[in-house]
Amino acid sequence: MAIAVMTITLSGCVRVNNDGTPKEGFVYNYLALPAEHILDFIAKFVGGYGWALIVLTVIVRMILLPVMINQMTKSTKMQEKMNLIRPQMKNIQKRQQSAKTQEEKMQIQQEMMALYRDNDVNMMGGIGCLPLLIQTPVFIALYNAIRFSPEVSHTVFMGIRLGDKNFVLVILSVITYLLQGYLMTLGVPEEQKKQMKFMILLNPIVILIATLQSPAGLGIYFFIGGIFICIQTLIINMYRPKIRREVIEQAKKNPTKVVTEVKEEIKETPKEINKTDINQNRKRNSGKQNKK
Repeated sequence: MAIAVMTITLSGCVRVNNDGTPKEGFVYNYLALPAEHILDFIAKFVGGYGWALIVLTVIVRMILLPVMINQMTKSTKMQEKMNLIRPQMKNIQKRQQSAKTQEEKMQIQQEMMALYRDNDVNMMGGIGCLPLLIQTPVFIALYNAIRFSPEVSHTVFMGIRLGDKNFVLVILSVITYLLQGYLMTLGVPEEQKKQMKFMILLNPIVILIATLQSPAGLGIYFFIGGIFICIQTLIINMYRPKIRREVIEQAKKNPTKVVTEVKEEIKETPKEINKTDINQNRKRNSGKQNKK
């Protein structure tokens, strides 16, 4: 949800004149104006700017749907793989907690990394930047199109003025992302649910901050987008049993690799070796002198 923060930050890229009108610039000329023209075009066919925003949101989300499902599928596979190696992870984590020296902690950390590497587990699996790259200019364009277009900002849609902030859309957007977080936990082990709590709460909090600072028109985008994300999560949940079976079948062909404790070899430093040689030579010399 870093994209929501980026939207609010980058929305200040458009400079304004003393009378509040936008100055010519890259963001306004190549993002805000085209977005305004697209909304004008869609509004002619759907009966208003409110419906035009909904249609545009659906179009963007339909474009992103295959990419998002692909990434969520990869993420689900990584979760199932981690379930297979969880007993070893617990053992390593327990030893890490009882480690007393920094060297021991580093050694055990290397074991954890080897466990991930040998079993093809990627902690960042399923997390990609393509949806972020696609949506960032869309967010910025819509924010500024609504902000600087009198026709869009003054339109009233279902009792909501698109250019004003609206608390109802804030609540609806947060609810959709809370629902999406709940759907993500379905079919997930209890222990893994605890680890997911942070991300489940982070998304609604970021959406809350973003929609509180955005006009209602952008709030519609967040709300409809949240509904789409819920649909994507439901699709993945339908295929989760199949994904789990595939991971188990693959694990049978390539059994989970057990990482043994890494023992460091104690090596003498050059200084220590030199000291040992010197002491031995001194003893030999003193023995020869006593014989004489």
